[in-house]
Amino acid sequence: MSTPLQQAVQSTFADHGPLAQAAEGFVARDGQMRLAEAVARTIEQGGVLVAEAATGVGKTFAYLVPALLSGERVLLSTATKTLQDQLFGRDLPRLARALGVPVRTALLKGRASYLCLHRLEFAGESVAGSAPHLRHALSKVERWSKTTRTGDLAELPGLDERSPVIPLVTSTRENCLGAECPRFRACHVNLARREALAADLVVINHHLFFADLAIRESGMAELLPTVRVVVFDEAHSLNETGIQFLGQQLATGQLLDFARDLLGAGLQQARGLCDWTQLASGAEMAARQLRMAAGQVRGASRLRWTGEAPDGVEPGEWQASLARLHTALQAAAAALDTVSELAPDFVRLHERALALAARVQRFAAPCDVALVRWADVSQSLRLVESPLDIAETVRTRLLPAPDAEGRPRAWVFVSATLGDDERLRWFTEPCGLQQAEVLRIGSPFDYARQAALYVPSHIVRPNDPAHSADVARLAGDAAARLGGRTMVLTTALRALRSIGEALAERFPAGSGIEVLVQGQLPKRVLMDRFRAGNAGGRPGCVLVASASFWEGIDMPGEALQLVVIDKLPFPPPGDPLVEARCRRIESEGRSAFADYSVPEAAVALKQGAGRLIRRETDTGLLVICDTRLTQMGYGRRLLAALPPMRRLATAPDFDAALRALVEQGASEKGAACAG
Repeated sequence: MSTPLQQAVQSTFADHGPLAQAAEGFVARDGQMRLAEAVARTIEQGGVLVAEAATGVGKTFAYLVPALLSGERVLLSTATKTLQDQLFGRDLPRLARALGVPVRTALLKGRASYLCLHRLEFAGESVAGSAPHLRHALSKVERWSKTTRTGDLAELPGLDERSPVIPLVTSTRENCLGAECPRFRACHVNLARREALAADLVVINHHLFFADLAIRESGMAELLPTVRVVVFDEAHSLNETGIQFLGQQLATGQLLDFARDLLGAGLQQARGLCDWTQLASGAEMAARQLRMAAGQVRGASRLRWTGEAPDGVEPGEWQASLARLHTALQAAAAALDTVSELAPDFVRLHERALALAARVQRFAAPCDVALVRWADVSQSLRLVESPLDIAETVRTRLLPAPDAEGRPRAWVFVSATLGDDERLRWFTEPCGLQQAEVLRIGSPFDYARQAALYVPSHIVRPNDPAHSADVARLAGDAAARLGGRTMVLTTALRALRSIGEALAERFPAGSGIEVLVQGQLPKRVLMDRFRAGNAGGRPGCVLVASASFWEGIDMPGEALQLVVIDKLPFPPPGDPLVEARCRRIESEGRSAFADYSVPEAAVALKQGAGRLIRRETDTGLLVICDTRLTQMGYGRRLLAALPPMRRLATAPDFDAALRALVEQGASEKGAACAG
């Protein structure tokens, strides 16, 4: 028998319900209704629901409708700030109007997303001798600061998310002055937190959630007890996000920021009382010496660290560098202690110096056996100590806690990709959710009609040096026929560079194809350019990307009709975290390859393939340039994880499918011109 909330949800999704009347093009879907009913049941009864809802199900409305109709206070967490903005600015207002629900919503991000008025006052001195583009960016921020209500930097058009001006005008947990700040009453971070505490539904992100769980600092400590319903969208990233905050990190960037802030505050507010230049340069030099002790690497490298020093690093020099850094930080702390009464900046800097010194001591000591430690080495250096997963934290600190009134909470975890078996163990095991209700809902798309999969047999094996050249040749041939509309997803940065270079050489400027390569421009700029395709007489696009482009990229329509994946995305075997997880599985008498590597590859493959078909009208081709998919026994499991596309067995089959896409595009263009 349906509960009142389930009945309200059913009415909302009915053929002539509020959604059908308010949302243009809305079509009732059985899978969406099943998910919405399951979410409604979980909200009413409490408990944990883990739901995999494939692309096209409409999962956003499926959890938002019962959440809004429930009348409960709701916390909604997403994977990225971009998704936060989309939910808060588009989906929630649209749905609340359609349902006629008076709901107060709030958006809450981390400190790095908000302008810090106090740090803005001192940013001018930091860029006084800098390049003109940096001074120009700061001027733009200063003008905007006089009109913004929220202080959310996402409002500021044209500000590159990688801009070096951002750390100068935002605060961190380490440098925020809190209630002692002279601009505390006008603080944008505190304004956002106050609005969140007064709202019925608050949109946050996973980073913010786990930052608070680890350090109780983000404002969630007051918010979470008042919330009874918690929804994690894009939940597949929870484990990897969570371990970032549940461990310890020390980065040269943190140390250099501290040295810069130490020098700035000292010269502005206590000039002559201490040798601030020497103290700051001592901390900066010690940080750079630690980086030099890690050795020279090409690109980026993650070094295993099981002894006194990371692999390949001389232990004596490493420990000496840590000791020098500790001494420099202690000297800074002692000097700051003598002037702490002059300004709250010095109190906070003193706390930062002591905290950084304690972290240096931690990394100088042996690693706890329950954790894994490594060093990320590139132009900078980051030391990391991490748990293997978030399971213990979720089981002991998250799920058991009732809300402020003692009622059991409702926890909903939803994503398009959560595993490749019925119990979704890839997600539930590392997240400590083995006892949750599990729901799997397939896509409503007609994949056999809309898409085809091709595994070219003529491509050399993935470990062959000629593999990337083969991939670039195939992608280039197809893109030339399609007029662009091609995305190449790589599993490694080396392949990204070599394939990108080969395609750029094949399609120079003026060739009719524009080659976009991840890293050359901000992600948002690449996405906008690719979506625009060949509209307005511009050339079509080929996008070569890795890492973050495997998921969360929505390219509906004919802008994307070919996805080429270079290799099966197995986890990197030399990664210290991967190795530690494999050792734990083997110690339990299980197979690390079958129980970890294959499921990881299956999920990543599903995510990459998911870029191709985003709407019922989309058509396209998926090419996986790895013959292991058809020649190895585990290939059947990986194929089963993919959407049920029709299979192309031969090169002529692929050629015919490409020709059909080209003809379809020409036909649609002709029809549009005739119309």
